[in-house]
Amino acid sequence: MLFGLQIAAITSVALCVIPAGAHFFERANKMALSPADYMTVQQIYAGWAYFGIAVVLALLTTLAHTIAVRRNRIAAVLSFASFVTLTGTQAIFWTWTYPMNVATRNWTKMPAAFEAARRQWEDSHAVAAVLAFAALLLLVVSALLHNSQNARRAN
Repeated sequence: MLFGLQIAAITSVALCVIPAGAHFFERANKMALSPADYMTVQQIYAGWAYFGIAVVLALLTTLAHTIAVRRNRIAAVLSFASFVTLTGTQAIFWTWTYPMNVATRNWTKMPAAFEAARRQWEDSHAVAAVLAFAALLLLVVSALLHNSQNARRAN
């Protein structure tokens, strides 16, 4: 059962890294776009709210993993650090990214302070991407450590 939880947790966190990584790696090119081109390009994100499902699953399964490995202190700390890091991505989203989505009506309305809005949106996504990747690494190391220590004990 733990192995299935580990797969579910790692997969859901990896699914969070996909859109975050896309934002991270496209940032430089998007920052160079004219305001009109940027507004056009922003429309590619229509429907990306469905990634919220992966975020909820990642938070739930990572917390469940932390509880499941609680007897292995190091694995539990790493797993909990992954959960906290994922929570940090949500704090960033709701504090800095989402307000820009609202202010621009999901980038269908040009904001008055365009450069500031664009920088806030792009920078918040870049920081969240780094955190999402860190969360994935923490969780994978937690699972590997827990599994290898259990295998040693079994021998």
